[in-house]
Amino acid sequence: MPQVRRPIVAVAATAALLLIQALIDPTGLLALVGWPGGTPRFDLWWPVARYVVFVPVMLAVVWWAAVRAGDRFWTLTAGVVLAALLAQFAACLAMTGDVPLSAWAAGYIAAKAVPSALIVAGVVRIVERIVARRAARAGLDTLAGARYSTDGGSIWPAAVAFGAIAPLLAGSWWTGATYAPGIPTPRPGTDPLGIVGMVVAIALLIAAAWLCIRWMRRRVPGFLGTWLGALVAGGLFGLVQGVIGLVVDGGFRGDLWPLMATYIHVADGLAFGACTGWIAAVVALIADRVVARRTARDAGVDSSSSSEATSDAANEQDASPARVAAAVGVGLAVVAVTAITASLLAPAAPAVATVANEASVPAGFLRVEDGRFTDGEGHQVLLRGVNVNQLVDFYQATPDLPVTRELTEQDFADMATYGFNVVRLGMSWSALEPTQGELDPDYLAQVKQAVAWGEEHGIRTVLDMHQDGWSNLPTAEGTECRPGTDPMWGYDGAPEWATHWDGAPRCSFTGRDISPAGDRAFEHFWFDTDGIQTALARTWGELAGEFADEKAVAGFDLLNEPGFGETAPLTTSKKNGEFSAKAIAAIREAGAPQIVFVEPSILWSGLGFDSGPSIGFTDDLNVAFSPHLYAESITMDASLGLPTIVSTERQFELGQRVADELGMPMWSGEYGYWGDEESTAAHLSRYAVEEDARVLGSAYWVWKQACGDPQNGIQELGNALLSEDCATGDDAPRKEHLLSILSRAYPQEAPGVITSLKAGVAGNDGGELALTGVVDEPLCGLKVWIPGEAQPQFSEELGLSRLELEQVDGGWLVTGCAEGEYALATE
Repeated sequence: MPQVRRPIVAVAATAALLLIQALIDPTGLLALVGWPGGTPRFDLWWPVARYVVFVPVMLAVVWWAAVRAGDRFWTLTAGVVLAALLAQFAACLAMTGDVPLSAWAAGYIAAKAVPSALIVAGVVRIVERIVARRAARAGLDTLAGARYSTDGGSIWPAAVAFGAIAPLLAGSWWTGATYAPGIPTPRPGTDPLGIVGMVVAIALLIAAAWLCIRWMRRRVPGFLGTWLGALVAGGLFGLVQGVIGLVVDGGFRGDLWPLMATYIHVADGLAFGACTGWIAAVVALIADRVVARRTARDAGVDSSSSSEATSDAANEQDASPARVAAAVGVGLAVVAVTAITASLLAPAAPAVATVANEASVPAGFLRVEDGRFTDGEGHQVLLRGVNVNQLVDFYQATPDLPVTRELTEQDFADMATYGFNVVRLGMSWSALEPTQGELDPDYLAQVKQAVAWGEEHGIRTVLDMHQDGWSNLPTAEGTECRPGTDPMWGYDGAPEWATHWDGAPRCSFTGRDISPAGDRAFEHFWFDTDGIQTALARTWGELAGEFADEKAVAGFDLLNEPGFGETAPLTTSKKNGEFSAKAIAAIREAGAPQIVFVEPSILWSGLGFDSGPSIGFTDDLNVAFSPHLYAESITMDASLGLPTIVSTERQFELGQRVADELGMPMWSGEYGYWGDEESTAAHLSRYAVEEDARVLGSAYWVWKQACGDPQNGIQELGNALLSEDCATGDDAPRKEHLLSILSRAYPQEAPGVITSLKAGVAGNDGGELALTGVVDEPLCGLKVWIPGEAQPQFSEELGLSRLELEQVDGGWLVTGCAEGEYALATE
């Protein structure tokens, strides 16, 4: 096909594909460039950046790829993938100005870029075959692609450069839940094997680059051939990481996690190749020129007249063994120097709160110390309890069905009988601040009353700014939902003054948390349109000031399951971190010392993992990472009947990896299971075993629920632990099959550090307990909850003294003192 016709076809196919995707994708999330509907906002930069930046960049690179790499299907496919990733990088950079984050974010469209590239390359190939048939009748051959030779002496420098720059340009690549210890990454300071592991990763990158650049440059000459080779090498490196991860990360333990993790590895590798492969191409270009000039000089030709054709001719000469050996030697030296330099320049690990650096937290307040919750007096504290949604401002679908049940002191008294020592109290921004800048005194009084009731019954409170689907506004009357979406209820969240939908339809796609209107509202929030993000941070400051002296408040949960907007992971990582840092600053300025709980996006609840806020988003040390561990419950795989992506057990490990990267403890603010008694009990038992093994706390969703609660779906019975009989309005039987597991024995407080914990979870075994710990100095304050009426009998009491048993409603409290290594076990 003539040189001009092929790029025209490729660009036209790409433009048509972008348009078709935008028209048929109802949310704008599945297309390379989505259009979710609504009124365009030309007064803001970020809504139009994806069009005025992404589209021109992609079309320009597709043209270039079609000209230089378009005579073969697979090389053109790689070229279109490169175009999509570079376009995404450019758009993200235009929106945020953050180069490392934008480069990493480019990989997140790999799942859309690859099939799109296959389609474009396929269209070009079909057109070429049509042209070829016509040419064949004229005696021409237009499908015979050129083939080029490569000089090992010019490939090696490019490959070495590609691997050597990885530690220095790591940016945001190779972080997060997918990177298990033992998977080689060229990111400094993160591999448990230290510099050896990093060198292994660099060596793998160099080997992949040598193979792929050599293969690609036989088909695509010059600068682009090297860049495309680097792109493919990055993907190959990710694939190798995935294979290694299959071994070191537990394999297929009842889920598809290894496949999902491998995709992330490949996406990261492709993004690295796309965004840094030009460096290898520059190195190869220099090497080509050097070889060309040497060849020209040896042939007696003026080197100043060397052109790319001369370079290609020079490439046809085989590299001498001496030259290859020299390149290898130089390459290994560069790797060694780079590894040592990167190790020395590696960023410090996130600060972790210790007893010394958290001395500013006043006595009596819960705090973070050494990756755990403590009381500041040498005791580790486990927070276990339930969510309370009775103060949430829900949408009311049916006028005669209340959306919540009254919250009373009896609720807290009942919770205490199950051994719960924490409540995650859901609040609504819409009820707290219906008028901007003014906290509603009546609603605030309800929150304060709930905190006081909790304190009266020995229950701490985590104040949770709750939202589901952004707000409680439903689909507007008369809205026509695009095919693939449906009219939806409202749920709960932001006030109307903080809601900007730009006319995008409030229509749900696979559930309440994905709708064009909700996504657009969150995008406005993340980019702080009209200062609404700043307003919520200020509101947190005012609210925290009201509870600054309240020791019964364990902490503040900044925003429940924040949405991803329209440009994840920029929103879910960078923007989430920016908001969190802003809110934390406001809370501290108000004089509130309590723990701040920071959540990842709704993707964690929907997929079982996510990236979380950017590493280093805050230097505050009294902060906890709070993912919601809903694996095998409400994740999309379970909801859609697909194979499990992340298992109940594996989700703990993934959450802990991100918490460790952030230098924070982990606490799951939500989890839950619903359905028939047998399956829910089985799931919850597995969760309980893993939670005990990791010595963690959590809050179950949910304590009480009204029949009119939109999350309940208005059915005969609710999903809560204490449900309502919708026919009579009375209390339905309590879900004792779940409560018996939730109320199992555990140490509410323990001297020093809890080193192991195991409790009974089946049937009447909830009183079984095996606990070990260690304390530096003799210390009293052990407080263990054991359910049931029968007085506990102990089979082991190592290192403990002054043990006392107190019978309370629902069970027993065991108190005592500990010295050195200690153990407590029931018979």
